[in-house]
Order: sequence, then structure tokens, then C-alpha cells
Amino acid sequence: MKPSIPKGTRDFTPIEVARRQYIFSTIKDIFERFGFQPIETPVMENLSTLTGKYGEEGDKLLFKVLNNGDFLAKADPAALAAKDSNGLVRSIARRGLRYDLTVPFARFVVMHRNELNFPFKRYQIQPVWRADRPQKGRYQEFYQCDVDAIGSRSLIYEAEYVQIIDQVFTKLDLSVKILINNRKILTGIAEKAAVLEKMTDMTVAIDKLQKIGWDEVNAILERQGFSPESIDAINALFQVTSLDELENALAGSEVGEQGIQEVRQVFSYLDGYHLKQELKFDTTLARGLDYYTGCIFEVQSLETKMGSILGGGRYDDLTGVFGMPDTSGVGISFGVERIYDILMELDRFPDSNVANVDVLLIAFDASSHLAAFKMLSALRSQHIKADLYPEPTKMKKQMRYADNISVPFVILIGSEELESEAYTLKDMRSGQQWSLSLTSIIDKLQSAGEQ
Repeated sequence: MKPSIPKGTRDFTPIEVARRQYIFSTIKDIFERFGFQPIETPVMENLSTLTGKYGEEGDKLLFKVLNNGDFLAKADPAALAAKDSNGLVRSIARRGLRYDLTVPFARFVVMHRNELNFPFKRYQIQPVWRADRPQKGRYQEFYQCDVDAIGSRSLIYEAEYVQIIDQVFTKLDLSVKILINNRKILTGIAEKAAVLEKMTDMTVAIDKLQKIGWDEVNAILERQGFSPESIDAINALFQVTSLDELENALAGSEVGEQGIQEVRQVFSYLDGYHLKQELKFDTTLARGLDYYTGCIFEVQSLETKMGSILGGGRYDDLTGVFGMPDTSGVGISFGVERIYDILMELDRFPDSNVANVDVLLIAFDASSHLAAFKMLSALRSQHIKADLYPEPTKMKKQMRYADNISVPFVILIGSEELESEAYTLKDMRSGQQWSLSLTSIIDKLQSAGEQ
């Protein structure tokens, strides 16, 4: 049998894992700097937890998990006979793989409300699954790095997220554009265009704007039953680019005006803070998920052609469906897979992430090999990542292996080195080498690691 893996999933080599860990650790460090605490939730959730939270399109992308045992024994016979997939799922699958980390977080908050202190600030770095069509930057299994604050309506958290985004992408040496909008503004636009009852249809269409353009968006709206007058009004309102102009355009819409003031408040908190990345208000930013109610965010790369690499927003009652109403929260999610692809495309990963070993010991004969094995403990006890080629074979073969694993240093050990207790340390990048005692080698390797 030819080995394979499911479409939309990937294996990761040691070098790829090291690079991914670099992204994770960078994001984690900044999350913790802002006072967020880690949690984890199960791979699977009850389907009742997941369905109805992501809109009709999101529900279609949920991976369902068949019930244990003879799942067909309790299958709905009418749905089975009619080949009604949606009807059949309810009787043969009670669980699903999580679609994102936000809905499971809301469920977590409700279940652990008596153990948490509110407002509660959490971060979570775990994989999620979506039955989407795999393509560049889009996978069926991928990691999300989420950060959420729940239990407060304060807009300081929205301002903090802009700072977090700014610091993360600056640390990763990437240039991005941070987009901000507010769902209340979108509601105000729907109200002014007299399509409030079709608000979801409008935002789902607008969410596709960057990919398909206005002509296709208008075609979608027409198919959804929007009148030509409504489509013209929607087009005109979404052409407004500044908060001042939008304030005039939405005058009389209480919810729209509230959304504008919330965005202004976020900018006010950030006044005087020197952002290294571009921050822009964008009326057309829609974020298609149904649970967003306030400020929404998206981040786009300024250096590559890639879709959104971060998204998020304010949700006022996501916990309400689980029995804990009126608990506002706000969160953002970093698209790690796309960030990884961008760093690879731009060759921005630090060289230090390539090597998983600081130094490789190379022995010339059996007695040197035995001595080298005992030296490993001394090196590792000083927090130096050290390894030994498993057998004292030809030096050329051992050096080729050192090159292949991109190890920065090697220690050459033979009978002369054992007798003098002075070992040859070679810098594999510069070719420079020194004859040093083991203690001096440790000092030099530790100094190199600090640079």
C-alpha cells in the first residue's frame, strides 16, 4: 500500500517544527506580556456546541465524528432511505472536530465560570479543522493562536489587540496592514439601505469583496433578492472611507453612530502609541461570522499575495447560548499557517531556527568515540544541545552529516586530543577552529548561544 495522508493535512520535518515553534513562542511571549493565561480544550466538541455559531456556510465545513460502535443501528431510517445527509447526521454523529477556538472557549467559560476571575484573559494555541477546499495558505487541519478577554465591554482590549498585532508582526519582521471596522457600522449601513432584515446576506457578500470585486458582489446581492435601489445604496455607503464622512452618511442610525464612536474610542486609546505597522479603518471589512457584534479586525500582508492572516472581533453574547447571557468578550486569532508560508516565501526565518543541535561530536576511533559519549553529559548539563555521530566512521561522512543538519559547531576528537585534553572546536559557518579544553569549549558555545 502506498502511504498517504488526508488531503489538507501535512507532516512536519524537524526543521519545519523548529520554524513553527519560533512563531508560536514569539506569539506566546507577547500574549503573556499582556497578562493572558493559557488554556486548552478538547479536539472534539458536541455538535450541538458547534452548529449554528458560524453561519450556514460555516456549518457546512464542520467535520462530523461518527458515533461509536454500530452507528447505523440508530440511524434515522427515513433520512437514510431518502439519502438526506443533513437529516442523517443528527442520528449518527453527536460530535465534531472543533472549527475554531472561540466557540469552545465560550463553552469553557460557562462550564468553569465559578473557577475563573472576570474579566478573564486567555490565550490558546491548538489545531482546528475545517472541511474546506485545500489551496495555498488554506488547509483542512491547521493551528490557530487565539487571545480573548471576556467579562468586560471595555474597549481597552480592542486597543491592546492592535498593540499585540503590531508587536507580533514587528518581531517576526513582517510588514502588514491592520484593518478595523465595527459590526454596528455594518448594521447602520443595512439600516440606511433599508435591508436590515437581510443584514447577514449583505455581510456575507461584502466579506467576499476583496476576492471577487464589486461586480460579483452585486451579482450575489441580486441573486439574494436585493432590489436595484438597495444595491445602489449599499454600494454608495461602502464607498465612504473616513469616519467623519461615514458619521454624516449614517446620521439618524443610532446603532451605526454607536459603532463609529467605538472605533473612535479605540483610536483614542492608541493616541500617542507609536505603531510600527499600518492601522486603517475599512468600511468594507465584514468578517462573515454571525457572532461578532462590535469592533472587528483583519490583518493583511503588505509583502505577499495572501489572504487574511489574522481575524477577530467583539462578541456580546456568545456565552448566552450556553446559559450565561450578557457576557461580552473580544478576541483575535493569528493564522499561523499563512504566517509560516509568508516567512518561508520572504526567507525571514532566523538562521538559529534551522539547527536543532548546537554542537556535534565527531570521533576518529573507538576509544575516542567512548570518550566523546561521556563528554555529552558535561555539555548537556550546561544547557548545550549536543549530539554524537553514532559510530566512528570516516571523518568525511561525519562532516557531511554535520553539514546536512546545519549544526553550527563540531568538536573533533582523536587520540591526540584525548592525550592533551585539548579538543578541536570548528565553526561550521566560518571554517575557523580552535584547540581548547572542554571547559573553554563550553564557555565559547554558551557565548555563541547568547549572541
